Amino acid sequence: METTVLVGLVTATLVFGAPLLLAALGELIGERAGVLNIGLEGMMLSGAWAGAAASFASKNAGVGLLAAMASGMILAMVFALLSISLRADAIVVGTGLNLFALGLTGVAHRTMIGHFGAYQSTTLPVALFIIAGALLVPVLWCTLRLTRSGLQVRAVGEFPLAADTAGINVARTRWLCTLFNGALCGLAGAFLSMSHTTSFSENMTAGRGFIALAIVIFGRWSPFGALGAALLFGAAEGSQFFLQAQVGDFYYPLLLALPHALTLFTLAGFAGKSRAPAALAQPYER
Repeated sequence: METTVLVGLVTATLVFGAPLLLAALGELIGERAGVLNIGLEGMMLSGAWAGAAASFASKNAGVGLLAAMASGMILAMVFALLSISLRADAIVVGTGLNLFALGLTGVAHRTMIGHFGAYQSTTLPVALFIIAGALLVPVLWCTLRLTRSGLQVRAVGEFPLAADTAGINVARTRWLCTLFNGALCGLAGAFLSMSHTTSFSENMTAGRGFIALAIVIFGRWSPFGALGAALLFGAAEGSQFFLQAQVGDFYYPLLLALPHALTLFTLAGFAGKSRAPAALAQPYER
């Protein structure tokens, strides 16, 4: 019995941690380049709807996956245009992106239901997303530490003026990192609607984008640190079901709040102790 519970908890940790890790890795690359994007929730939500709708329309899971990533990248383009090119406040832009995606996907979802009834996505195996996240961790670590491109990203995030002087295009680097962030957030959203469940529901991200932001801080802007933090938060979310069986339904609302309470603890306890990229959230003008 104990072995069964342990296996179930490990499985739940991997399942719930997979979308958090994907979104966190995208944000980590963006923040390494100095871009703070709190619009992860919106990009994940748009990816979830686009993946479900496209896979339903095409009856092809691959099409849904590409649509989810493209949807995340489109919102990332909007964010990059406003915050990087036009140098608008990144916090305001990210908040607006979340609200826009929440409203847009809700309207699109109800429109789909009105035309087709309850629609289901073409499903993808959970292992696909778990493996993708596990492979990205060492790849991104090596890229940041051992390649010229990684050095440029880190230079732009630490000292953009010096990077510009050395011939690095700061705006282009930040744009590319933001688009990469959008693609991974869209992929994380596709997991929710095409793997974890078989359909889209309004606001199904349920704060996971903000948890991913906390994971980046808790993981100290390191891919391997983000992996450990994602597993921790995944375990916190997955343990709800096991704890509910022990304490009953009376404490269920408290169990639902567990991941978010952990997020607040992380931001309050580690935000000031971790060293963020020096130019994070600072607009740059040549």
